Amino acid sequence: MTARPTRREALLQTLLIAGGAAMPNVPLAAAAAVPPAVSRSSEIDRLLRAGLDAGDAPGVVAMAATEKAVLYEGAFGVRCTGAAAKMTTDTVFRIASMVKLVTSVAAMQLVERGKLKLDEPAESIDPTLASPFVLTGFDARGTPQLRPAKKPITLRNLLTHTSGFSYPLWDANVLRYLKAAHGNKNLPRRPLVFDPDSRWAYGGSLDKVSRLVEIASGESVDRYFDDHIFAPLGMTNTTFVLSVHQRAREASLHVRQADGALKPEPLEKPSQAKVFSGGGGIYSTAPDYLALLQALLNRGSLRGESILRPETVALMSTNQIGDIAAGILKTTNPALSNDVDFFPGTRLRWGFGHMINLDPVKDGRRAGSLTWAGLYNTYYWIDPASSVAGVIMMQILPFADARALTLYRQFERSIYRVLKTA
Repeated sequence: MTARPTRREALLQTLLIAGGAAMPNVPLAAAAAVPPAVSRSSEIDRLLRAGLDAGDAPGVVAMAATEKAVLYEGAFGVRCTGAAAKMTTDTVFRIASMVKLVTSVAAMQLVERGKLKLDEPAESIDPTLASPFVLTGFDARGTPQLRPAKKPITLRNLLTHTSGFSYPLWDANVLRYLKAAHGNKNLPRRPLVFDPDSRWAYGGSLDKVSRLVEIASGESVDRYFDDHIFAPLGMTNTTFVLSVHQRAREASLHVRQADGALKPEPLEKPSQAKVFSGGGGIYSTAPDYLALLQALLNRGSLRGESILRPETVALMSTNQIGDIAAGILKTTNPALSNDVDFFPGTRLRWGFGHMINLDPVKDGRRAGSLTWAGLYNTYYWIDPASSVAGVIMMQILPFADARALTLYRQFERSIYRVLKTA
């Protein structure tokens, strides 16, 4: 005799049925027992469609799941304004910095195997990280002023963005340095902006981590990702180089104009690169990336495949930077990024791969949730306390587009309304 589902199970199963999502681990008899009138999927559908009608985005794919089952999936709008191709769940997106989580997973796999160590000088693996210099300012003529760093850079620093590397997009001093140092071979290509361990700055640290992964594993970073993360999790559409079939499913980038309209850009030229980095430049789909989130939500495994030990996942999900504030960015180029403060007034920290909100977000994620994003307005979150993860993908510039963020927040709140009533 099959046990009747609880009210929470019944509601979530109905959401799965109404949304047309796959239903792993849901018995058919239990699914059949769900009252057909109980449905929350249509509420989320209406919300996302309304956002597109208002011009928040030309198209969107959004998904949410527990560690065992997909709760919701929806694809609305078009891949490119003025074109016929509609958004589908297998639409391919440029996810940019969302690859940093993959790189962090790869590094922690090698920590588990003893090939990398969190707190030893990273220069012992990659000599190019030895003897870094810190930018302290500029003299009256605009010449950069540098001094040796007080501490070596560690893998822990790189994973938590406390290394001192900072992106020029969100650091005016780095932008000024690059202009002053152009063509001067006597100056380091990218100095630190502070001593390791002293502050947080979002920058190219994960590009350095991917090089450590390559040296320690003996594999190129793309091959390592394929062998140790993507293949075990079935992430067949996550790649640095698109196939012809994947490119045919790619969404176009749209740029927000001053009047709020979205102007489509031509697809980028097919990549001819043979060297890749773990800081950006990758493609994926919402179902693929959700599989990674589910594995982390499920303490490192999915569908019988393990990519990390439970204790490693717990470590990645823990604040690793103490009282150092994180997550707030001031743009130097409004065409590429707005100022970034996803949760005003909320204490933000960093783990290994994610930003962590120490305080709960009203009507949304609980304290201790994990998140980050990609430049083209792709976003994810993992909420261990609520056993839910979500991903939403659009292709819009600038980053942190206010209207794209509104749609993201509305989607998140709608998922929690479903969970609250279950």
